Amino acid sequence: MTVIAVAALLIAVYTVISELSGPEVYGPDDTEIAVSAGDRFTIEVPDDPADGYRWIVAAPRPDPAVLRAAGEEAVPAAAAGGRPSPGQDSRALDFEAVHPGRTDLRLLRCRRCATGAADEPGAHALNFRITVD
Repeated sequence: MTVIAVAALLIAVYTVISELSGPEVYGPDDTEIAVSAGDRFTIEVPDDPADGYRWIVAAPRPDPAVLRAAGEEAVPAAAAGGRPSPGQDSRALDFEAVHPGRTDLRLLRCRRCATGAADEPGAHALNFRITVD
């Protein structure tokens, strides 16, 4: 009975610590990202929703056997953890490392975000190499 109680306590403590620490956060300059299978991580990029641009996962899309998108949210300047720069709004794009492997992730900031969006005036692309152990 004591063993079960201790195991339950350890699981609870691990869960609380995991929730408090949250996923690893990377910025636009972190172009080489190494994570373990099952890890969740965030890429935080500069964002100004008022200018009409938005961030998308662009083609060629990452290998879904290695990486999958897991949501996104706006991060007001006051809440930004120093990424991408203090005092600037940002967007947090969440990902989950699915299985070991390597894949490329391309983020594109665009307005229309249709075919040829990378050639739009004001469009901006960020490229990441994701390695999952």
